[in-house]
Amino acid sequence: MCGFVGFTNHIDNTDEILGMMMDRIKHRGPDSEGKYIDENVAMGFRRLSLIDLSENGGQPIYNEDRSKVLTFNGEIYNFKELREELVSAGHTFYTKTDSEVLIHGYEEWGEDLLDKLRGMFAFIIYDKEKNELFGARDFFGIKPLYYAQMGDTFMWGSEIKSFLDHPAFVKELNEDVLETYLTFQYSPTEQTFFKNVFKLPAAHCFTYKDGVMNVRRYWEVKFSPDEEPTLEDWVNRISDTFKDSVEAHKFADVEVGSFLSSGVDSSYVAAEANVDKTFTVGFGEDEKYNEIGYAKEFSKYINKENYSKVITPEEYWDSLEKIQYQMDEPLADPAAIALYFVCQIASEKVKAVLSGEGADEIFGGYNIYHNPADMAPYFRIPRPIRKAVGAGASHLPPKHGVNYLVRGSKDLEERFIGNAYMFSEKERKALLKIKTDAPDAMAVTKPFYERCADNDEVTRMQYLDLHLWMTGDILLKADKMSMAHSLELRVPFLDKKVMELAEQIPTRFRVTKTETKYAMRLAALRACPPQTAKKKKLGFPVPTRVWLKEDKYYELVKSRFTSEASEKFFNTDQLVKLLDEHREGKYDHSRKIWTVFTFLVWYKVYFEQ
Repeated sequence: MCGFVGFTNHIDNTDEILGMMMDRIKHRGPDSEGKYIDENVAMGFRRLSLIDLSENGGQPIYNEDRSKVLTFNGEIYNFKELREELVSAGHTFYTKTDSEVLIHGYEEWGEDLLDKLRGMFAFIIYDKEKNELFGARDFFGIKPLYYAQMGDTFMWGSEIKSFLDHPAFVKELNEDVLETYLTFQYSPTEQTFFKNVFKLPAAHCFTYKDGVMNVRRYWEVKFSPDEEPTLEDWVNRISDTFKDSVEAHKFADVEVGSFLSSGVDSSYVAAEANVDKTFTVGFGEDEKYNEIGYAKEFSKYINKENYSKVITPEEYWDSLEKIQYQMDEPLADPAAIALYFVCQIASEKVKAVLSGEGADEIFGGYNIYHNPADMAPYFRIPRPIRKAVGAGASHLPPKHGVNYLVRGSKDLEERFIGNAYMFSEKERKALLKIKTDAPDAMAVTKPFYERCADNDEVTRMQYLDLHLWMTGDILLKADKMSMAHSLELRVPFLDKKVMELAEQIPTRFRVTKTETKYAMRLAALRACPPQTAKKKKLGFPVPTRVWLKEDKYYELVKSRFTSEASEKFFNTDQLVKLLDEHREGKYDHSRKIWTVFTFLVWYKVYFEQ
């Protein structure tokens, strides 16, 4: 696992600037560094050594005649098979790394190389002869890749913060993204919070030549259920395929550990991986917020050692600024901070960990996926009646029954934008002082819904989450929090072979009336005790709603809500109203409060210091 940065070369002090940009991402690769500079491009690399620990394994990597240059972040799990194929085709290798198969593979197959890869990756190849760049991001967006066109300079890298040191970079807030963020709690489009800085979408590649950027999709998730196999057949296939994926993800020349919560995903990973060390964090002693007891019990069950940490409120709140710096963009998921701390304790023992991200999106694990079945009886009422009832209910205080009536008046595209829905369009416009051209939520989700229009509602929800929530929230925090501690995080559920299997599983074997991830849980039962395999999903519980009622943290948030920076963007009286209503117990506004507060913390880090 590593980090890279680069730019088209139009400056005099290239080596100095490239060095400064590389230093910004030293945490991604503290073991070594490498540079390539010519009259056209500058490419920098920071290395975290996991395969081929020798100096030969460093980057940039070259082909035989050094006409092509590679920088790469990630792991290619089938690199040995690809290497054999390339050697048979006449290619000469000078390292034992997985990186080198990319540059020879690109020579041999061009863009078709991407179809052959199994792994997580973001990479850039510079073709000297063509003066052309080729870049790609993995199938799910596990590894990040940002780019920007600033004047006549094109720059790219693993983290946006590395751009800050380039003299051509113009740091400007993208206010459109701020408004969209208020609804999603993350930035859901290719745009970022920095104007003119973009994310390469998952499963996309690009070429850049003569100032022209050509981006295209190279792989697509296609749910196509196969009704013929029995439930037992699917469980057998899941078990076999996942074992194979875990085995592939364990490959390294260093020790690999595993994260562990009380849930089935991380438990299944830890049990199948048979690693020596597991890592867990929690808050206080309340089991709602502390899964350490579960994790230690499960670690004993699989005969492994568990390392844990109880995060104090002071540690949590004191870490917010450095975490938002590491994140590059504001992410209002309180679990990101918990993930930061579990990565911290893991990095003290190992250089790589396995984790359970992706199981919910692939196998149907979120409780919200019960919604189509739960709403089915109400949907039998004629739509015009439901619309009228919903319109009336929308004027009532939000409560469980009222919310049911409002949701029941809407089509799927209206009622589901993903796992987080903070502020509606009406609410966010009332909250903001600034006027933007931000798209509404349905405009963001529409292209994804259109691409899976022929699937059932549960599958369409999964498809949306795979492309927005998982990439924009789950995988963003996984990469940034692990890399902040120079720790490689590997996700065996997010494997191309696992996805190809999951695409075929009928919805009734993914989500039942009472179960989520139904077939996957049955597969997990073969490695985990029943109380773990059947445990309901908790997420990564963080007691923010409790803390926001305490004087200390209420005052801390209020001071930020009434700050000069806040006044630039928000009607601050409305922010304070949200905070007061939450403190008084009228409504649980904790997630909305946290969304705004997180942005303001991030803004302080990047624009006020």
